[in-house]
Amino acid sequence: MDWFQKSIPDILKDLETSAQGLSDSEAAQRQIKFGKNELQAQGRKSAWWILAAQFKELMILILFTAAVISYFIGDSKDAIIILVIVILNAVVGFFQEYKAEKAMYELKRLAASTARVIRSGVTRTVPASELVPGDLVKLEAGDTVPADLRLIEVHSIKIEEASLTGESYPVIKIIDTLENKSIPLADRINLAYKSTTVSYGRALGVVVATGMQTEIGKIASLLQQPETETPLQKRMADFSKKLSVIIVVICMVIYGIGMLRGENQLQMLMTAISVAVAAIPEALPAVITVALALGARRMVRKQALIRKLPAVETLGSVNYICTDKTGTLTLNQMSVRDVWVPDPSLSLSGMPAQELLLLAMSLNHDATYADGHLSGDPTEVAAVVYAHDHNQQLIDATQRFVRKEEIPFESDRRMMTTVHAFQDKFLVITKGAVESILKRCIRAEESMVLKQAEAIAENGMRTLAYAYKLIETIPTSMDQLASLESDLTLIGLIGMIDPPRAEVFAAVQECKRAGIIPVMITGDHPKTAIAIARELGILAQNEEVLTGTDLNEMSLELLTSRVERVRVYARVSAEQKLVIVKALQSKGNFVAMTGDGVNDAPSLKSANIGVAMGITGTDVSKQASDMVLLDDNFTTIVKAVREGRRIFDNIRKFIRYIMTGNAGEIWTIFLAPVVGLPIPLLPIHILWINLVSDGLPSIALAYEPAEASIMQRPPRKAGASIFSEGVGIHVLWVGLLIGVVCLIIQAVSIQRGLPHWQTMVFTTLSISQLAHVMAIRSADTFIYKHGFFRNRILLITVVITLFLQLALVYVPFLQDIFNTSPLSVKELLICFGAAALVFHLVELEKWIRQRKRK
Repeated sequence: MDWFQKSIPDILKDLETSAQGLSDSEAAQRQIKFGKNELQAQGRKSAWWILAAQFKELMILILFTAAVISYFIGDSKDAIIILVIVILNAVVGFFQEYKAEKAMYELKRLAASTARVIRSGVTRTVPASELVPGDLVKLEAGDTVPADLRLIEVHSIKIEEASLTGESYPVIKIIDTLENKSIPLADRINLAYKSTTVSYGRALGVVVATGMQTEIGKIASLLQQPETETPLQKRMADFSKKLSVIIVVICMVIYGIGMLRGENQLQMLMTAISVAVAAIPEALPAVITVALALGARRMVRKQALIRKLPAVETLGSVNYICTDKTGTLTLNQMSVRDVWVPDPSLSLSGMPAQELLLLAMSLNHDATYADGHLSGDPTEVAAVVYAHDHNQQLIDATQRFVRKEEIPFESDRRMMTTVHAFQDKFLVITKGAVESILKRCIRAEESMVLKQAEAIAENGMRTLAYAYKLIETIPTSMDQLASLESDLTLIGLIGMIDPPRAEVFAAVQECKRAGIIPVMITGDHPKTAIAIARELGILAQNEEVLTGTDLNEMSLELLTSRVERVRVYARVSAEQKLVIVKALQSKGNFVAMTGDGVNDAPSLKSANIGVAMGITGTDVSKQASDMVLLDDNFTTIVKAVREGRRIFDNIRKFIRYIMTGNAGEIWTIFLAPVVGLPIPLLPIHILWINLVSDGLPSIALAYEPAEASIMQRPPRKAGASIFSEGVGIHVLWVGLLIGVVCLIIQAVSIQRGLPHWQTMVFTTLSISQLAHVMAIRSADTFIYKHGFFRNRILLITVVITLFLQLALVYVPFLQDIFNTSPLSVKELLICFGAAALVFHLVELEKWIRQRKRK
């Protein structure tokens, strides 16, 4: 229902209520009909469900299948090792996601616990959950609004709605009927919304919506949308599907060739399983999880708290940052930006016009000091702070010029007047809307003042006018008090705005250099939004601005066609924020949404990565987000994007490293019977290489520093394969190189009658992978230029892994477990020589790539 368009008598008639309120029996019947005034959550995921969900990825299922097969063919060691990896991976994922389902419960905490309601003509306090449509509710300063209300009586009431609508200022409420049907939520000023806070005055309202039918209830419904997959989850799912097909095909080919050659059926089955074990990157899920966790820990040191682990990598794919204005780009603190006096020659007792304006700002307010800080209406606090900053002597002005009388602010007058003792007379100060003040002023050049007020408003500022007069005596009757607001002299105008954070402009420019487009989405006024966006470099002259009204009149198809050209959205609702995010996503964009209010929560959850504010953010927005900025600083997002790109680069290095090693094992096992050689590796050798030779250096790659050009390149394409940019080709040719080198060593060793040929192949394969990991630390820069010691953890890990490999060869009890035998110095040097060949050929690949680029 459009309650804001209805008159008060019509509303009371439609809701079948009166000035006496509902009777208890009628309220009870309506509660049965409408339900409790509470937000309803969908079934919450249990801890067991979250744990079980960790095992649903295809890669994990493949590993689990390999463990089961290994166990049933009698290879329990392999089965246990694989299961340990799978369980560790699941435990890490479980603890990261366990707290991700709290948004609805935080919304419930915002709701008022009690309400003052009139029933049968008697005011009483009842649980807010028992309110029903038609109830009459009393509001006072400090109250949380318990339901959506149509106001029917107001007394100077202002309501803080920033968390719901994004409005920077407390909203002055009225009881008048609003005619325009397409008025945005923030401009429906005869309504009060559930969960907002009364900052000033009092009112009486009739309940028009409860529970999930309220505006915050609609947001709660939007929060129940399914979560989106991250780029890494999509890429790994695609990778797992393709890998499973490849593994099945290779195993069938090997088994088929063996059968055609008349090999032993059981032996060929074991060979096929060995290839499957070799092809499966057992360490990869755990390595990626550890890398993301390390990245999350680094981000905390940079003031970014990661709530959902895959979000660490998602940051590297983001090409749109849709940011809320209030508290995100701005300080969420009103500040006087512009001061103007029409007549600089004006003076009062030798006090010039500028000083008189400062005095007026210091006296005409209801702000109070508490614990050394000013509190009260944000516009009044801003005026007082400005006055005190520009004249320290005014700090005690309220004590020196004692208030003797006042006329409180009223929405119909749009003014507030105070009277102060001043020398042997009384100083009357009136502040309010420019048009209202001008009507009560003498000798004010109206056209000039209105032109200046319009200029201030065009810069997105809220304008207040101050006027004064001196009187001999204070009127005693209420009728005479009204005369205080006549025959005034205009002192001047002030313009206030919630100013942008000083550091955000540089962060916006860095985003643009990195190919990321910042977009402002706010519930605030269009002029304010445009002024801030232009000041921060978000909005250029040829870029578009849309309002919530524009969006209401626009089809989804039209919005989708224009969405990539729009840089500012103003006066938008929570539903519209969600539509904007989804329109951008439908064009193939990866969207980060920042915000701090309840109204941001649905779009935070729907975005590819939701970024909440840690200080000013509501608990609802934090619980709906993937990442929380602990310092509420927009620049932290840029640092997080840099870290996300670094992490994805390093994950690609894991893939390049692990899959190349696995390809080397596959080529070795696959080609050996083809060229008439025995299977060179045992399953336990393959598991050792996959979990230790691959796993330890892979984890150390997570510490690889970011490359210099990381923020000078565009974001990754959303649909790009994990094997793009030459990774797939590298895996094939380097894997083949390692396989061929191992087979040559095997063939020559067997030809010369060396009994240790299997240990030599095993050692060559392991050491070649260590040489390979040192070469791929940078995709384009030679390791000699990149620096051997930039990643000391990797260097230490390579040395440790090398010593562990040598221990398998030379420690007797390990020889028994891994079926190895000691190598001579000459045999060991051959293994090291083969690894050196792999290292230098990978370095040669970089030189060829650089030549092609030139």
